[in-house]
Amino acid sequence: MSKTLLLMFHRDIEKSVANAALFRAAQGIEGVTAIDVQARYPDGRIDMFTDAQADAQLLLGADRIVLQFPVQWYATPSILKAWQDAVLTRMYYVFPQDEGERLAGTPLMVVATLGNLADAYTRSGQNHYSVDEIFTPLKAMAHRCGLPWHKPHLTFSADKLDDAALATAARSYIRALQAFIATPRVATAAEV
Repeated sequence: MSKTLLLMFHRDIEKSVANAALFRAAQGIEGVTAIDVQARYPDGRIDMFTDAQADAQLLLGADRIVLQFPVQWYATPSILKAWQDAVLTRMYYVFPQDEGERLAGTPLMVVATLGNLADAYTRSGQNHYSVDEIFTPLKAMAHRCGLPWHKPHLTFSADKLDDAALATAARSYIRALQAFIATPRVATAAEV
């Protein structure tokens, strides 16, 4: 059975509607370990040598990684950046052979909620930039870390979804996660 690590980056999941519904839905999938990172680090501080060591072990024990978050002002939440700074810096710059090189090849999927309609995220749309462009820093991180980038799963108009639309979004998310889990992992050059 595949071990999928889902890391939720949300300032306050208890006040969330869409991310909370998606997060609950993912917890019901066999083989998925779902962690609320903000709950682990309520003050947003992550120590590179203690906290990040535990998170590095979680990552190394996973076959797949999912990062879930709301897009806020065209960026990721600050807890995700703090997590990257502590955990990935530790794994790829402090302990590259013991941690970073071992994580390379683990597929990565981003799951994001966005407040506007999908059409707003186009060159001619209200936001002028595509989600793909907004995710450039994440794609660069995945490339640098050797984490194969999987097509993101996006939920638009997230703060405007009624109960029926939330249920539909949750089912869509479950299908996307199951498809991600079922996708064969490609061996890296180091593994061949």
